[in-house]
Amino acid sequence: MKIHEYQAKELFRTYTIPVPDGVVCETSAAVPGAVASLGLPVAVKAQVHAGGRGKGGGVRLAKSGDEAVAAAEAILGMELITQQTGGTGKRVNKVLVESGVSIARELYLSLIVNRDDATVTIIASPDGGMDIEEVAARTPERIIKIGINPLLGLKPYHTRQVVVALGLSGPPAKQFGVVLANLYRLFIEYDCSLVEINPLIVTSDENLVALDAKVDIDANSLFRHPDIAAMRDPLEEDPQELEASRFDLNYIKLEGTVGNMVNGAGLAMATMDLIKQAGAEPANFLDVGGGATAEKVENGFRIILSDPHVKGIFINIFGGILRCDILAQGVVQAARAIGLRVPVVVRMEGTNVDEGRRILAESGFELINAVDLTDAATKVAAIADR
Repeated sequence: MKIHEYQAKELFRTYTIPVPDGVVCETSAAVPGAVASLGLPVAVKAQVHAGGRGKGGGVRLAKSGDEAVAAAEAILGMELITQQTGGTGKRVNKVLVESGVSIARELYLSLIVNRDDATVTIIASPDGGMDIEEVAARTPERIIKIGINPLLGLKPYHTRQVVVALGLSGPPAKQFGVVLANLYRLFIEYDCSLVEINPLIVTSDENLVALDAKVDIDANSLFRHPDIAAMRDPLEEDPQELEASRFDLNYIKLEGTVGNMVNGAGLAMATMDLIKQAGAEPANFLDVGGGATAEKVENGFRIILSDPHVKGIFINIFGGILRCDILAQGVVQAARAIGLRVPVVVRMEGTNVDEGRRILAESGFELINAVDLTDAATKVAAIADR
């Protein structure tokens, strides 16, 4: 789960990682008060779950109160488009007004879960403050990667390796050891998948400050972190994904036109491959799970149909714990409640399959039965051609 920059900085403060003072404002009218408490200059920063905000006009510097208000008025309500938001952008509902700092150097520092070598990997670069992906592509030698065995933890030699690679000396070098140790502790204690500071700056008076902060926490661990769960911002999430989470459905919105419903993540991946082989693009990933009820199936079906881009639906179910007749009841209930407007290809095998097929056949809706995967692929391709 992603959190906002200002929320990440609240965590940083509890772990004694230095950040600028800041005030969150949801209206431009609140900005003068923030400026009065912080002093000038200030930075006004859009709070959305996406990077690259500066290039999109979502970060502006202000040397006066009037400039700060004007910056907030320009940012609040804008549809901010960056490389990470997609073409439609993200609406900005709040800004972080933050104290200005004098920057001498900009660095990059992050920790990630690296599944390739089962480590927590430190990624650092002396070229902070820009697109790190671009730095990695053009000058990979400027990216430092150091793996930490999570069973052994961060050791002093890890820190020395990074300090040398970043070219730090004097007070910033000493401070870096504390920052990295605290950042690693935060990463482990909060079950993070990513913690990033870009840029980590050296100020003109030789202090390290995290000028930006990004924290991504494994959503499966939220039961251990109610303080993080409380930071969830539903306005930053896809409405359909948010709705699916209310019914414990694993739903991910995609860009295609063929909706699909399956039971089991592996079958979901295979089904999406099948859709692509048929010449179409999946509109979503939806796993209703093994123990789904007719109501859960109905809600999943309703969420798929709420996507205006869906031209057809492919249901691929292996009836085990989720019986085929239960699935069929859920599909028919949803079709009656919502009004089915697209063709549905159903391929199902397993427990009570004959009863499931009977329910679908007698429903009166355009529910196309597929006898096997080859037959299903042909019929899905027909949906894509409509």
